[in-house]
Amino acid sequence: MLYYSLKNYKNLVSFEDAVLTGLSPDGGLYMPECIPKLSPKFIHKLPAYDIYTIAMFVIKPYIEKCIPEKYIDNIIHDTLNFSFPLKKIHDNIHVLELFHGPTLSFKDVGAKFMAECLNFFSEKLGKTVTVLVATSGDTGGAVAKGFHKKPGIEVIILYPYNGISSLQKKQITSLGDNIFALEIDGDFDDCQSMVKKAFLDKKVNDKYTLTSANSINVGRWLPQMFYYFLAYRQIIEKNPIELIFSVPSGNFGNICAGMMAEKMGLPIKFFIASTNINDTIPRFLKSEKYHPFPVKKTISNAMDISNPSNFSRIWYLYKKNMFQLRKKLSSYKFTDEETLSIIKIMWKKYKYMLDPHGAIGYLGLRQYLQEINNTSDPAIFLETAHPIKFLDHIPSFLRKKIVPTQELEIFLNTKNTNKKISLSNNFHVFKDWLLERK
Repeated sequence: MLYYSLKNYKNLVSFEDAVLTGLSPDGGLYMPECIPKLSPKFIHKLPAYDIYTIAMFVIKPYIEKCIPEKYIDNIIHDTLNFSFPLKKIHDNIHVLELFHGPTLSFKDVGAKFMAECLNFFSEKLGKTVTVLVATSGDTGGAVAKGFHKKPGIEVIILYPYNGISSLQKKQITSLGDNIFALEIDGDFDDCQSMVKKAFLDKKVNDKYTLTSANSINVGRWLPQMFYYFLAYRQIIEKNPIELIFSVPSGNFGNICAGMMAEKMGLPIKFFIASTNINDTIPRFLKSEKYHPFPVKKTISNAMDISNPSNFSRIWYLYKKNMFQLRKKLSSYKFTDEETLSIIKIMWKKYKYMLDPHGAIGYLGLRQYLQEINNTSDPAIFLETAHPIKFLDHIPSFLRKKIVPTQELEIFLNTKNTNKKISLSNNFHVFKDWLLERK
């Protein structure tokens, strides 16, 4: 399998090169040259396979000979070492919980998978690889945990000042060693822009072997396909069914991975991209004009993104054809007030605790089902983070209902070393720091 840049279809590279570089030299995101089709027989028999076998079937065609199959199998087992429960909430609506990993975020899977791939490639290269990553919250913690103390790898994480939760900040800043936390005086789009400029800067690239662990990197992005296959595995009955997925969407990597799963043959009827008031994509689907506004801060901070990188992949998957895209995707925005209201309602009616991102996922699903007047097709929203990560935003009378895991209790009681560096959102300041640090 080769990968090409969305800005230059003739620029073909291997999976190894795509992971090691993150972005194409022309600034484009990499896409696989083809999307392999899984047999209907395999899809129908998903419940007969364990999760590791399913993951191998899904991911191996994208890696092929770049990593030996035995090593891929080890990566999969190390990555999928926690549960992904699907729970029925009411009627035909289910929730897929993706927060049972080490940093209580859906990004634990992609970060761990990529860390293991990069560890294999860095040993092969025999030199240090520097991971540059921008985060609006959960990516930073997952990447820090996944790459911590990995030999031959250092990680530089940029996060917006006052733009992530206190727990997310502690997850990023408390590790040290090969993890460097940079607090940027700006928003996530500033952080993401600085990372992208660094990849295209000659002096920076002369000094570093750079890659990224954002979902722009295929090694982080593609493993997210696993979620959709694992959800289908848990819900399928004797007769084939088509699912509806609502995905809390910020940088649009997760929902794009779901669309890849559908292209591989998974029976997915429709997608809903549920956003907060940073609503570039809901507006685009209505007006056909792509016009990002300045980022607005919300209580669902991981989605405080106005210019989602992965939407270029989605736009390509549907051949830059609005008619085709609308046949498969709707997108809705929701306010903080609506988010808090549904958190209260869901606990009162169903005793289910949502985090602000999962709450928006539920709201998007509910609105879509109301619009199409459908109460029969199985519908799933993704709960992408544990509510305790956003305790400050949960209504005060509900906070005591949220019980931390034993591992989190230990982490919360450790001393916060707060190993961070503060920088402005000026790229040249960041560049100077990179060039002068060692």
